[in-house]
Amino acid sequence: MRMEITLAKSLDRLKKIDAELQKLAHISALLSWDQETFMPDEAVGERAEQLALLEGIMHDRFTSSEAGELLGSLGVGKDTPTGSDDFNDNERAFLREFYRRYRRKTQLPRRLVTEMARQTAIARKEWAKARAESNFSIFAPHLDKILALTLEVAECLGYEDSPYDPLLDEYEPWMKTSKLEEIFRNFQEKLMELISRIVNSEKRIDTHFLMQEYDTNVQRDFSLHVLKTIGYDFSKGRLDVSAHPFTTTLGCSDVRLTTRYNRNYFNTGIFGTIHEGGHALYELGISAELQDTLLADGTSMGIHESQSRMWENIIGRSLPFWKHFFPGLKSRFPEALGDVDLVSFYRAINAVQPSLIRVEADEVTYNLHILLRFNLEKRLISGDLKVKDMPEAWNEECRSLLGIVPPNDADGVLQDIHWSMGSIGYFPTYSLGNLYSAQFFKALEQDLPDIDGSIEIGDFQEILKWLRQKIHSPGRVYPAGELCERVTGESLNPDYFMDYLENKYSDIYGI
Repeated sequence: MRMEITLAKSLDRLKKIDAELQKLAHISALLSWDQETFMPDEAVGERAEQLALLEGIMHDRFTSSEAGELLGSLGVGKDTPTGSDDFNDNERAFLREFYRRYRRKTQLPRRLVTEMARQTAIARKEWAKARAESNFSIFAPHLDKILALTLEVAECLGYEDSPYDPLLDEYEPWMKTSKLEEIFRNFQEKLMELISRIVNSEKRIDTHFLMQEYDTNVQRDFSLHVLKTIGYDFSKGRLDVSAHPFTTTLGCSDVRLTTRYNRNYFNTGIFGTIHEGGHALYELGISAELQDTLLADGTSMGIHESQSRMWENIIGRSLPFWKHFFPGLKSRFPEALGDVDLVSFYRAINAVQPSLIRVEADEVTYNLHILLRFNLEKRLISGDLKVKDMPEAWNEECRSLLGIVPPNDADGVLQDIHWSMGSIGYFPTYSLGNLYSAQFFKALEQDLPDIDGSIEIGDFQEILKWLRQKIHSPGRVYPAGELCERVTGESLNPDYFMDYLENKYSDIYGI
């Protein structure tokens, strides 16, 4: 009995430490959200110091001797990461995740984590400036610093095969670079063959009306309508504008998203908004009993991206979705869409054409954009590619994979914010998200056979209920691989994604 009391007290104390860390992380996220939305430009220096200070405080809390002693008293170690068998599933998952982070944090010196926070805060502002001026040389020295810090992180964390492994592991726990390369190989050939058939088909899809004038205020009004309809709760979040769309969690009842609008290209705003809405629905659907713990988070970025990509593409670019929303859209933009029928609009938003901008890419060629970034990141980390040579390397990869070359840095190497945030290793999770999304949606269709009918009438309650029960509510309790097997009955299988693309685009292009 005394042993049980001691274990309970130790676990309770560790949870209190974790709850404090979660609050500090949310404060840090709030500062970062403000920097990307409303912060004055000249405040970046002090904001960088604020974020560095917070990172240092969190690092000290996570790596404290007390945390280590508590883990030890709970029987947690390298060979027993989930502690005693006496704990329930959620407690064992909590200990697994806390120990995983504890091990990573204790391997990184405080100086390194605070300097990374400082440099990335500064780099985000310089990236935005460089992108606005389409001048990579403005951002290059900052990326050099971030790369040097990232390489130091990889060395501190250690690896057996590739220095990219510990970076990838930050976003997709327990995934290896070699496994990811195998996954890419398994479906890349089929993907390229499908793209070739589409591009060489005789069918040409008219997309000119998507590039008419779309007032951004009206776009925002429509975006708000769509988000509310699919289930996003505006009493627990908000929609703002930033240079690059993102979603951030500031608390269990505060999940905010941003988007960006293009006055002369409709797709940018609406699909970016739906994508971020998918992330937000995941965060808001996590079980209340996990709140204020590190389990109240997506289990991996691949699973997180499965939710955003599912809502953006499988649902958001479907014909039933626009059977419901197109009349309202058409009434808001009568000049651009007055003569456009539903099927023409559906085909246009799904037109396949190798393009420059990842976030605006069709869902067939999208994975080539990810492969481009994955290839460059591996070369950066291995030392085969220098930062100064990035624009040329980007253009060459773009030519090789997509058959086109960016006319400038803004449409090429500077288009994504991720590297300015130090997020090397993140990009591959988008492709994993695509694969997971198709596999999850197949399981959803089996459980909800009239799903198209529900979408057509604008009823998303059953979809959201299913996603929350199967994927959202467990948070990080189950690792990505285990969650996939629980939901679908098998491990990640790229065939579901390829089958989805084949069925959809064979119909659109008559191939």
